[in-house]
Amino acid sequence: MDDLVDLFGTSSTELPASLPPEVEEGNIEYKLKLVNPSDFRLEHLVTQMKWRLEEGHGEAIYEIGVEDNGMLVGLTDVELEASVRTLNKMAERLGATTSVLRERQVDSDEGAGCRKRALEILVRKVPDDQQFIDLRLAVLGNVDAGKSTLLGVLTQGELDNGRGRARLNLFQHLHEIQSGRTSSISHEILGFNSKGEIVNYSGSRTVEEICENSSKLITLIDLAGHHKYLKTTIFGLTGHAPDFAMLVVSANTGMAGTTKEHLGLALALNVPIFVVVSKIDMCRKYLMERTVSQLEKILKSPGCKRVPMRIKTEDDSITAATNFDTDRITPIFTISSVTGKSLDLLTTFLNVLPSVKNVKEREKLTQDLTEFQIDTLFSVPGVGSVVGGTIHRGSIKEGDCLQLGPVEGGEFRKAVVKTVHRNRMPCRFIQAGQTATVALANVEREQLRKGMVLVSPEMIISACEEFDADIYLLYHSKQITTGFEATIHVGSVCQTCKIIEIEGKESIKTNEKARVKFRLLKQLEYMRVGSRLLFRQGTTKGMGEIVKTIPWRNEEAMR
Repeated sequence: MDDLVDLFGTSSTELPASLPPEVEEGNIEYKLKLVNPSDFRLEHLVTQMKWRLEEGHGEAIYEIGVEDNGMLVGLTDVELEASVRTLNKMAERLGATTSVLRERQVDSDEGAGCRKRALEILVRKVPDDQQFIDLRLAVLGNVDAGKSTLLGVLTQGELDNGRGRARLNLFQHLHEIQSGRTSSISHEILGFNSKGEIVNYSGSRTVEEICENSSKLITLIDLAGHHKYLKTTIFGLTGHAPDFAMLVVSANTGMAGTTKEHLGLALALNVPIFVVVSKIDMCRKYLMERTVSQLEKILKSPGCKRVPMRIKTEDDSITAATNFDTDRITPIFTISSVTGKSLDLLTTFLNVLPSVKNVKEREKLTQDLTEFQIDTLFSVPGVGSVVGGTIHRGSIKEGDCLQLGPVEGGEFRKAVVKTVHRNRMPCRFIQAGQTATVALANVEREQLRKGMVLVSPEMIISACEEFDADIYLLYHSKQITTGFEATIHVGSVCQTCKIIEIEGKESIKTNEKARVKFRLLKQLEYMRVGSRLLFRQGTTKGMGEIVKTIPWRNEEAMR
């Protein structure tokens, strides 16, 4: 808890006396006052707001009544009203909207009769090339932790009856409804308007209406909790490339089953994570406290090195969201899907949650050559073959001619884009970081498989059968040597590999690092240097990063 005090200047249950000093990068701007600025000054302020909105991918937070060093000075009512008017004028010039997140009372030296206040205001503007601000959130946790029920309550706006009624709309298969257990990856959407209100609850019930009325859309990826569906869960984390992960822990069972494993997977893939302790209505307070304490102990351990932060007030929720990208903070919510306790704190957190990539990273990826990784396949009557996935680099628009592969023999073939859809709605184009479906012309469903890619024709590309990786062995009962076979996950690629060479040593034991050469045993794949990987075999688990790909050479074709 001392780390938390150092980070925010106070404990999580009190309003901070000061904020961290303002930084040039990022989407947070401090302003002492904005009272009647000149036309020249107003132009400068509008340009500054535009920069902050770009840094925050369409969202900026303004702290009014705060000096650049983070000191809360506060303003009188007259000064504050004038500053808010100026801020609204700036936002209006950019086509943005404002909403007050929270207010702080500041002690004044001018006597008890002089009250001063500071405001935190969220400015939101959907980027010109997008219909809404889009974030992806993976939902992890052990079986029966209440993941699907929580998502049902969040997206439908109706509390659960205590017997799982809220989750029924999320299930895709009959056996899921009968058992109450998720076995596949399902997607739900949670839309917020410019004022931070959830649009799912209004008359906007269809996906198209929710998308149309939302300025911020969070795609909730519900993953399986049972250990026998671990492959599906890992595929959801690697293939769907979520921006954040939400770990759901049942208050009455604690860190049971696959909970620790799911936490470890998110940390291994560098996915920022927060925790929701559910079912607090089903157990006594001391049991809930034991679960949260157990969770805090694990998060503080050397393997995690996180700072747990219990969310008890709306102020805590906003503070956690604005500082969530520090890689140290792990917010912990305690909620009930039956009584609705603290659900408002969770929705406030999701509304304020910023994008993980800054504007420079996004621009660099968008300007790169196109790379779209395929993780789902469809055959639509009247349309033909449709592929779904995430575009990691570049952009795709209708009519683009791309390379599809690797097909049999490691070759890449021509594929023309017919249409592009996001969240079931047609769009002009997609760019790096977005998830979409792409309809392809003259490509049969039988020619497609998960793990294939669509890449730019300018890209010099070749499939590989072997690649080098720096790996870290998380656990093995004894040691692994050359010839060891394991299932490997790299993005949407999932297949069996064999270790054919270990550099500089004969074997690898638990908690050891090494550079190894893997060979794919099933088929050739497209691999990119820098991609993170996970491998597993029984209880054996490891992680790593690809450092070199070895292009496959077709000896028969060369002869």
